[in-house]
Amino acid sequence: MASYQNIQLALTPKQAFVESELKDQITKKIHVKADRIHTIQIIKKSTDARKRNDIKINLTLNVYTDNTQPEKIEHSFHYQDVQDKKPVIIVGAGPAGMFGALRLIELGLKPIIIERGKMVSDRKKDIALLNRREGLNTESNYCFGEGGAGTFSDGKLFTRSKKKGDCSRILDIFHMHGAQDSILYEAHPHIGTDKLPTVIKNMRETILQHGGEIHFETKVSELIIEKDTIKGVRTTDGKEWHAEAVILATGHSARDIYEMLHRQGVELESKGFAMGVRVEHQQRLIDQIQYHSKEGRGNYLPAAEYNLVTQIEGRGVYSFCMCPGGFIVPASTGIGEGVVNGMSSSSRNSKFANSGIVVEIRPEDLTDYQQYGVMAGLKFQEAYEHLSYENGEGEKAIAPAQRLRDFVRGVESTDLPATSYLPGIKISAMHQWMPEFIRTRLQEGFKAFDQKMHGFLTNDAIIIGVESRTSSPIRIPRNEETLEHIRIKGLYPCGEGAGYAGGITSSAVDGERCAEVIAQKMNVE
Repeated sequence: MASYQNIQLALTPKQAFVESELKDQITKKIHVKADRIHTIQIIKKSTDARKRNDIKINLTLNVYTDNTQPEKIEHSFHYQDVQDKKPVIIVGAGPAGMFGALRLIELGLKPIIIERGKMVSDRKKDIALLNRREGLNTESNYCFGEGGAGTFSDGKLFTRSKKKGDCSRILDIFHMHGAQDSILYEAHPHIGTDKLPTVIKNMRETILQHGGEIHFETKVSELIIEKDTIKGVRTTDGKEWHAEAVILATGHSARDIYEMLHRQGVELESKGFAMGVRVEHQQRLIDQIQYHSKEGRGNYLPAAEYNLVTQIEGRGVYSFCMCPGGFIVPASTGIGEGVVNGMSSSSRNSKFANSGIVVEIRPEDLTDYQQYGVMAGLKFQEAYEHLSYENGEGEKAIAPAQRLRDFVRGVESTDLPATSYLPGIKISAMHQWMPEFIRTRLQEGFKAFDQKMHGFLTNDAIIIGVESRTSSPIRIPRNEETLEHIRIKGLYPCGEGAGYAGGITSSAVDGERCAEVIAQKMNVE
């Protein structure tokens, strides 16, 4: 057995970053000479920037001395050969679908994933064309394809939800498939859009090597239902796929799935969601504000983040998917839509910081759309994106933009600063065409955020339209215990698209939960 001491330290950024200084602090803590320290293993790491001029890096370490060293991390996931086992259909290869598939394999069931988009390597090519203004592939883009929206939109793995399942399992599985060690100890783990494609590819290979199936560029057009029991799915090529259980993990942007369910009489319900804009600052400014220093983060601190929330006229206004050192990307999935999202690479070394700033929307806010019934939120979302498309140059993915202070003051910008958004931006009086109940709350919200982060409200920052895909405006209701749809036996609505998750980690956990209840129902040991 390896011999070590577990210690906790609160250090300056330099002490935590420079190995010789870190060792010096360790020797003072455990009273051994520096040359006896063999290995330093980080268990937990977080940054505490609450006190001005006294930023601390909190570390929990295992310190191995003399000739001892950590045992190699062995992940305890035992994947079976399921080639000839009972099949379970999974619609969608996002985190809910992929992690659901891996859990099924552990439990002795055969996942058959049906994914409308392409595998991750081919998605890259379509995304490159989109960024070069050469057109949108409606089935292969930032939202659709292997790995789902998270693959090319940052890869943040932090979730505040602790009630749905074991998030550490999810991090371990990512790590097993090639994610960096830091996701196991960082307070806010993040893989990065440059590394996630390889991790997703490795997960696919695990599924295939153990007898699972993945069918790309295959689109589900109909559920096969007999006497309120799922029998399988039908795809656009006319093929039928049969199984006792179907996990529906299609993500929040697959609007045609909601339309299909509605058409087939499968119960849906409205839910709250949020929409707004992407705001982009210079990362240096965010560093200066958050680290309370004109010098910014210096040489030893990570790109600063923020998490902002306030209440304006009875609705929440808050930051969403904040990307330090990141980029804004075009996230439309259909013609006539203007949608943006954010991402960061693993190094978070862009000179820009961006975040969605969104307004809470409830079904009762949509009085002008009540004729659409349960689809009201979806239709409003579409209308908002169409406004963005019209006020930019949508066919080229050029997005409408306005300087931040100009937007808050209701003044049209005369020029725009540099941006990370590759297709390009166009001056637009966003305060004039944005729905009033969103615009006014955003304007007041930005003022409130400036009180919390002095300097946030600046004309050197811009807003870009629009951030509309924070979550689905529709929930597919399911039984809380069995996780089956409330009426259709064997149908398991799952993840963000079903309204039961909000990000990569929580979607992955939900996918695993569905796999577990299916295995239990099928009496698989």
